[in-house]
Amino acid sequence: MKTIKKSIEIDAPKEKIWDVLTQDSYTRDWLAIFSPGSFAQTDWQLGSKVTFADHTGSGIFGRIITHEPCELLSIEYDGVLNDNEEDFESKEAQLFKGAHETYRLSSKESKTLLDIESDMSESGFESMSEAWDKALLKIKSLAEE
Repeated sequence: MKTIKKSIEIDAPKEKIWDVLTQDSYTRDWLAIFSPGSFAQTDWQLGSKVTFADHTGSGIFGRIITHEPCELLSIEYDGVLNDNEEDFESKEAQLFKGAHETYRLSSKESKTLLDIESDMSESGFESMSEAWDKALLKIKSLAEE
């Protein structure tokens, strides 16, 4: 595993960015960058299950391990989704078991800095890193509207 680390400065309050990160009406827009038709199923509360899936029934699932509204959100993954079925055992599932994804918001003068960290397999690192660049620009655009 390698960790993708990205940051973007956004001209919007933390509360607005938090909404873009967690509300379905926004998440579908920026998650689609990773895979068309992607969405999140969760209530975003501490300890809750979270599933990111796409229109093919593929995705990843885990649980919320840190939830500090408008500040910090962290997910630990448990496995992958194949044909809408949870997979804990395959090689791919084992690769993602224990991987983390973290979103951190901090004030920077009159703007907000969004930092993300996302654990990724060596083979998917480059393509996911590029997708994160595009996703962060989409998050920025949605938050600054």
